[in-house]
Amino acid sequence: MTNLEVTSSAPAEPGGGLAPLWGDCARMAPHWAAPQRAASRPVSPSRIHGVSVPARSARLLDAMSDYGD
Repeated sequence: MTNLEVTSSAPAEPGGGLAPLWGDCARMAPHWAAPQRAASRPVSPSRIHGVSVPARSARLLDAMSDYGD
């Protein structure tokens, strides 16, 4: 049988504050490579199209109070 024990350095309580989160981010930052900054170019208006949303998704968003009210 496989041992599925998981250990975590996250705070035990949700209100642990931002200090543990900042520490975790500082430890992980060296592992993340920043992508080269790409120069943004203007987009021709002829390439800009409307957004189409399936009716089922639109009904779902309309029923959510955060979006529909």
